[in-house]
Amino acid sequence: MPSTDAAATRPITARLRLLRRLYDWVLHWAETPYGAAALFVLAFAESSFFPIPPDPLLIALVLGLRRRWWWFGLLCTVGSAAGGLFGYAIGVWLMDALGWRIIRFYHAEEYFAQVRELYSRYDWWIVFTAAFTPIPYKVFTIASGAFGINLVPFCLASLVGRGARFFLVAGLLYLFGPPLRRFIDRYFDWLCIAFVVLLIGGFVVVKYLL
Repeated sequence: MPSTDAAATRPITARLRLLRRLYDWVLHWAETPYGAAALFVLAFAESSFFPIPPDPLLIALVLGLRRRWWWFGLLCTVGSAAGGLFGYAIGVWLMDALGWRIIRFYHAEEYFAQVRELYSRYDWWIVFTAAFTPIPYKVFTIASGAFGINLVPFCLASLVGRGARFFLVAGLLYLFGPPLRRFIDRYFDWLCIAFVVLLIGGFVVVKYLL
C-alpha cells in the first residue's frame, strides 16, 4: 500500500512532468520556420491561460539569431501585452464562463482572492511587478478585469513591465550570447528544473510574501 507521503506528492510529480513536456514542446518551435510566430502566440497565450512563459523560446531564438534580438524582444512584448488585454477581457465579460475555469485549473482560487487586497495596497503597480517577475501574470490580468482596474494604467504597466523583462533577457543574450549558450548547453537539465521551481515559486510569493 503506498504511503501517505507518496500519495501526496504524486499530483506534484505529475504536474512537473506535464510542465516539462510543455516546456519541450515550446522549445521545439525554435527549430522550425515558425519560431517567431510561435513566440508571439505563446507570449499572448501565457498572459491569460497558458502555463509556460515565452522566455525559453525567446532565449532559444535569440541564441540562434542574435542580430534579431530586438525583434524577438518586441514580438514577445507586444504579444504578451495583447494577451494581457485578453486576460483583462476575460475578467470583465467571461469571468463566470471562462475566468473561474482558468483560476481553478491553476488551483489559484486563494491567490485570486489575495489579489484584491494587493490591488487595494499597491494599485496598478502590482500589475507591473507581476509583469516583470515570475509572479503568475495571468492571475493578475484576469483579476484586473474582474476588479475593474483602470484600463489605461493596466495597459501601460503591462507594456512597460513585460517590455523591461523581455528586452532585458534578449539584450543580455545579444551581449553575452556564446558564453551563455555554452552554459545553457552544459546545464540545460538543471536549468529546466530551476525554471519549473521559479514557475511554482511565483504562486508561493503571492500566497506567503505579498
